[in-house]
Amino acid sequence: MKRLAILAALLLAGCGAKPAQLAEPTRACPGGAPAGEVALKGGTFVLGARPEHDDEGPPRTVTVGPFSIDRTEVTNAQFAAFVAATGYVTLAERRPDPALYPGVPASKLNPSSLVFVGAEGLGSGDPSGWWRVVDGASWKHPEGPGSTIVGRERHPVVQIAYDDAMAYARWKGRDLPTEAEWEFAARAGLDGARYEWGDEKPAPGAPRANSWQGVFPAVDTGDDGYKARTAPVGCYPASAYGLFDMSGNVWEWTKDWYEAPSPNGRSHLIKGGSFLCADNFCYRYRPSARQPGPPDTGTSHVGFRTVKR
Repeated sequence: MKRLAILAALLLAGCGAKPAQLAEPTRACPGGAPAGEVALKGGTFVLGARPEHDDEGPPRTVTVGPFSIDRTEVTNAQFAAFVAATGYVTLAERRPDPALYPGVPASKLNPSSLVFVGAEGLGSGDPSGWWRVVDGASWKHPEGPGSTIVGRERHPVVQIAYDDAMAYARWKGRDLPTEAEWEFAARAGLDGARYEWGDEKPAPGAPRANSWQGVFPAVDTGDDGYKARTAPVGCYPASAYGLFDMSGNVWEWTKDWYEAPSPNGRSHLIKGGSFLCADNFCYRYRPSARQPGPPDTGTSHVGFRTVKR
């Protein structure tokens, strides 16, 4: 399975080594991380919606069986426990296979991952300029060397490729959700609603999720309390099913393949949007939203949660 062609292009263009400067949060996060899982009986519901993007529809009726799902996204602390117990090394921490990158000099094939740099890359006129392949970026150093997860133990783990997420899930005796399971959980019984909490757009004074406020990718005002960065899990109100961060914060891997053909190989489906989802750009922090995620590429805005059937 090849990585994104964009990754090879960015490698040839040069890797940025400077980690992003993270703004301090402007909103207190309540309590400790909500622990455990939520057991759902399953049922029949409407998957998808009248599409905001072409791949979100048409709506169709599907049925899912009973399953339990993590109350929150998997955190840095939880993933660290997995690594300590197993010695697992994530994809971003491994040297890329030169056979997958013909034409890329070996000197550029270092352990690395994709980091969002936003406005730094605006001059390129190309969305790929909003990202950098950063040597040394990994789940331990989400923005690259000099960044750390110390103090961010409760934040969702990122820079996680599909196989990394599956390895953690199997260690826990669990699995990744299918798209139908994920969306059934996210909708929390509100079939047809635009957001997981209903149809009302989140208000600046009462944020419902960690997303982008302002003009993407130039300015994030941080009205939700976390400016262009992840938030600790469980900072925003729980859904009617008692789940947190099904909207925004980080995209989440699902087990399903993304159906549309891609020149970069098959991709797994990711759901839920992230702190980079803006109303004036992707608008994908809604339950029906979906996006392909190349399974062997980690980024600074993709994480996961697990299920058990």
